[in-house]
Amino acid sequence: MVQHVHTAVYDTMADWEVGFATAHINNDEWQVEPGRYRVVTVGASREPVTSMGGLRITPDIALDDLSPADSAMLVLPGAGTWLTGDNAPFAKAARAFLDAGVPVAAICGATGGLAAEGLLDDRRHTSNAREFTEAFGSKGGDLYCDAPAVTDRGLITASGTAPVHFAREVFAALGLYTPEVLASWFKLYGLNDPAGYYELAGGAA
Repeated sequence: MVQHVHTAVYDTMADWEVGFATAHINNDEWQVEPGRYRVVTVGASREPVTSMGGLRITPDIALDDLSPADSAMLVLPGAGTWLTGDNAPFAKAARAFLDAGVPVAAICGATGGLAAEGLLDDRRHTSNAREFTEAFGSKGGDLYCDAPAVTDRGLITASGTAPVHFAREVFAALGLYTPEVLASWFKLYGLNDPAGYYELAGGAA
């Protein structure tokens, strides 16, 4: 049975922040169970949105139709609309997912939205800077980690400059690859080490 990885889409979403994650979830190559996961886009409504890169995207489903019971993970890209509070309903959905034991992955501006929702108050997390999440009302400053990406109790957070680290955490949470394949994948895409390519091409280290 195919499991859906729901990825939020909204105007000004930062395309590049989730590109590694979504592309490789939808690419069966190297996966433990090819075809197990597929990306499904979620909008505030079914109306098309325009990404920061100018891509026009028509959401597969509306937020009102999203249920943690039907999902393997909720992925939240950054966007200028997190700064205005327009994406607050997605942060509330993230709370529902975490309460249901379904993982959430947020990067860049989306971490600010989760901070405003209080979801970073008691979890280790990262973002663009500690001051960034505190500006959104985070009370978990002591739990802030100076790292590209962090996972704690079902919540993945990442800096907007770390899309590959973010994808690695997403893949690990989903069990998309074996640990050996994941290490080779990151060697190639995260460390720019061509040895990772040859390991993957040869069936992974």
